[in-house]
Amino acid sequence: MRLIDAPAAALGWLGRQGTRAVAVSVFAGILLPPLATLLRPLFTAALIALLCLTFLRVDPAALRRQFARPRVILAGSLWMMLAMPLLFGGALVLLDVRGVEEALFLALILQAVAPPIISAPALAALMGLDAALSLATLIVCMTVTPFVAPAYAALFAGAELTISPLALGLKLFAMLAGSALAAALVRRIAGAPWVERQRERIDGLNVIALFIFAVALMDGVAANMLARPLLVLGLTALAFALTAALTVVTALVMLPAGRPAAFALALASGSRNMGLMLAATGGAVPELTWLYFAIAQFPIYLMPQILKPLARRVHIGQ
Repeated sequence: MRLIDAPAAALGWLGRQGTRAVAVSVFAGILLPPLATLLRPLFTAALIALLCLTFLRVDPAALRRQFARPRVILAGSLWMMLAMPLLFGGALVLLDVRGVEEALFLALILQAVAPPIISAPALAALMGLDAALSLATLIVCMTVTPFVAPAYAALFAGAELTISPLALGLKLFAMLAGSALAAALVRRIAGAPWVERQRERIDGLNVIALFIFAVALMDGVAANMLARPLLVLGLTALAFALTAALTVVTALVMLPAGRPAAFALALASGSRNMGLMLAATGGAVPELTWLYFAIAQFPIYLMPQILKPLARRVHIGQ
């Protein structure tokens, strides 16, 4: 038995655990606060690794086919980045959430204007959904984010939430281009057949990157749970309710594209990349905004496991 066989087998096993392993991640960060503190410096590296692995996991030909028939991608992107933020932000203004708690209002605006999480295609793959569609939609959403997100943030939050379009655009371009190039180099050197044979192991690496990302985000959450349990409980309930609402509404809106496509897009739409928006603001937001951002990871990481049985039925019935 070669020395590399054991780690490779372990990665394959981890990849087969998929959504179960991902769900464990957020709880590990809470139950092991020192681990969360230790992994926090690896937050950005884990984010980039996820995008690289996603480009590697998705067949380039499948991605090209998605862009060759862009109607579903464009419809999904327009809904996620234009229509939904407008409806979401408008509802927050009508309900006067800002007058009740401004820090929470800012957090919800960031959630509304953010693109889908970078790990959306990876989660789609782990659930047996169309990862190519999810990745293609993510690329379009991230491309328009520097133009759309600052405009909506200014419209709803004014000077309290300033996002630099140039800084955000450069960061997103570097992430997308760098990740795509890295994946292309691996495919070029190792060959497409080799990459195809490593699908489960790539999924295993995705699980590890998701674990690092989720645990790092939980830094400080355990302390807040002990100090302010009712606040944390309320924010958790709100995060689950909003994620579920965004997911269900998107699934219904995108249903004409077919159930598999609607499911993949709904999963992406319900899980928003608030971390990217927080980074774009330079971190200059209230503590409660940061806390909601961390707690909002619970539904993001648990929803795939909750929805996997339904996703399996959709996949079989397509």
